[in-house]
Amino acid sequence: MLVSLTVGKVDAGVAVLLTQDKRLIEFPSILLPPSITSGSIVDITVSQNHAAEQKAAAVFDRLQSEIVDRYGLNSPATPELRLRNATQTSIVLEWDPIDLQTSTLRSLSLYRNGQKAGNIPRPFDMHSTKISGLQLETEYSFYLVLRTSGGTYTSNVLRVKTQSMTDLTGITVTPGVLPPPLRESLEAAVERIGARIADSIRIDTTHFVCTEGRGRDWERANEMNIPVVRPEWIEGCEREGKLIGVRGYYLDANPKHRKIGSNPKLEKP
Repeated sequence: MLVSLTVGKVDAGVAVLLTQDKRLIEFPSILLPPSITSGSIVDITVSQNHAAEQKAAAVFDRLQSEIVDRYGLNSPATPELRLRNATQTSIVLEWDPIDLQTSTLRSLSLYRNGQKAGNIPRPFDMHSTKISGLQLETEYSFYLVLRTSGGTYTSNVLRVKTQSMTDLTGITVTPGVLPPPLRESLEAAVERIGARIADSIRIDTTHFVCTEGRGRDWERANEMNIPVVRPEWIEGCEREGKLIGVRGYYLDANPKHRKIGSNPKLEKP
């Protein structure tokens, strides 16, 4: 289509063109002949470039396919929550390292009984958490919510019940400095009550047992507020058949503060 336009004026690289029905069109003067002035008449041919449209559409389709192949086929993995340990008043939860694929992490949050308990700090490094201050023999539900640029993913709901005072299987002991005979008797007592021994301080360590307060694990136990007790504490738990207080079993505690009881299950008829 051929269109004849009259040049109204040329200013600052822009030419004002007038149509035959007196409409104004601003047009880049660099695209017009250099000899034009006000009053010049220019003919402009306008046509639709179908070949260029098809080429641009093909390029756009390829770009979309590349985006889908790179970002759309593999979604972040849904986290799976597991129980690592449960005691009378605490629970340790764990999960696998988060897999984001090509997405960006926004947050990883823990929910307890349907309410947000908080965000997991350093989610790329932390794969477990400890919840303390719980009630005895009470059921709780937990789940994780992973928020990413590729969507939100909710883990399985994990239902956990805290233990009773007579259930000692949640005790996890890390031994410290102990004479060899005491170490052997400690290991035997731990096995008898169904508890566990961890060679080093872990997130699920419940008690640090030693006769001397020294060493890196002893320092870590104090930093993490893990009770540091003598091996007699395990013997007391076994003797009474329940979880007993630690006050009388600290390294500097007076043995007179120990409340000595008995385990009815071990008494002779």
